[in-house]
Amino acid sequence: MNSTINCGKVNRYTMVRFFAGMVTVLLFFSCLGDPPGSMNPVSYDTSKPNKVFHWKMTTTWPPNFPVVGEVAEKYATWVDELSNGQIKIKVYGGGELVPPLEAFDAVSQGAIEMGCGVSYYWAGKTPAAQFFAAVPFGMNAQQITSWLEVGGGYELWKKTYARFNLVPFMGGNTGVQMGGWFNREINSIEDFRGLKMRLPGIGGKVLEKAGGAAVLVAGSEIYTSLERGVIDATEWIGPYHDYKMGFHKIAKYYYTPGWHETGSQLEFFINKNLHDGLPPHLQAVLMAASKRAQVWVLSEFDKQNGIYLDKLIREEQVEIREFSKETMDALRVHTEEALQEMIGDDPLSKEVYESYANFQDRISKWSEVTEKAYYNKIQK
Repeated sequence: MNSTINCGKVNRYTMVRFFAGMVTVLLFFSCLGDPPGSMNPVSYDTSKPNKVFHWKMTTTWPPNFPVVGEVAEKYATWVDELSNGQIKIKVYGGGELVPPLEAFDAVSQGAIEMGCGVSYYWAGKTPAAQFFAAVPFGMNAQQITSWLEVGGGYELWKKTYARFNLVPFMGGNTGVQMGGWFNREINSIEDFRGLKMRLPGIGGKVLEKAGGAAVLVAGSEIYTSLERGVIDATEWIGPYHDYKMGFHKIAKYYYTPGWHETGSQLEFFINKNLHDGLPPHLQAVLMAASKRAQVWVLSEFDKQNGIYLDKLIREEQVEIREFSKETMDALRVHTEEALQEMIGDDPLSKEVYESYANFQDRISKWSEVTEKAYYNKIQK
């Protein structure tokens, strides 16, 4: 089996090394102490308008990993162009400078200037971070961007990261993901009982409330784990990556929608002292490039997922199934239970979630009479 994404310079060795690093870090991640909340300020001589800054970016992805890794390279190019060569960023894949999930600490402490990843990786640092990545039954990519851009979400994101000496930036959105690959039919919520599924984040907590078991499996091991019955099901991202991983060869049922990740938000994060010491026009460059990344990632995912969904259906005869309404309703109830537990003991998580939920409630009313009404009318 080919358990790697066969794209660019990604190879089996890179993938195995990357995901092995992720598993190792996750095992002790919750035990790590908080990084220092502040460092000695970095002062740049802004009287030298042509000063060139050479930065390193570490990512949580393998080098050139399709879309989510590619955008880091594109961001570096866009920053170079927009700054007229004043900020030059060298991108390193996960494990090349530090293990993937140590990126947060490395940038916080100033060992590396910036990082790229997704914020639910930092739940062990602050639970509130998860709301800036993916919330089951949450907002879609368009709505999340609106919340961050004009709904107060970005201010809360900056507040959450400030205590870790970081400044976050939007880094793209995957859009709604698929519900996953299963080796058994899911006809009701009861079918989740005893189900062993690779499902990270808040979605994993929801699965456990439904009687299943959320299992941590490295990406390079998903195929063999599913094939050998170590897990009964897995989610990944969508048709593009799923096709490359070959899941259609070993799992019979492909379900939609991805209730657990309705619009997974990616991120860049920069050492706050370095960022705040930059001249204002270069701070604006970093922001402008992030907005371009936000558009590019979703656009690329829409394009590639459309192509590879067609391949799965026409070439591999994969049947796309939908979770029943009753199943989705039950998962929604369990989601609310999990969220209430999350915010119960953490005032910041409560503040962020209330902002997220209130914005979702308002914007969903608008979507009901526009997008939902439109899609319902054009269904064949």
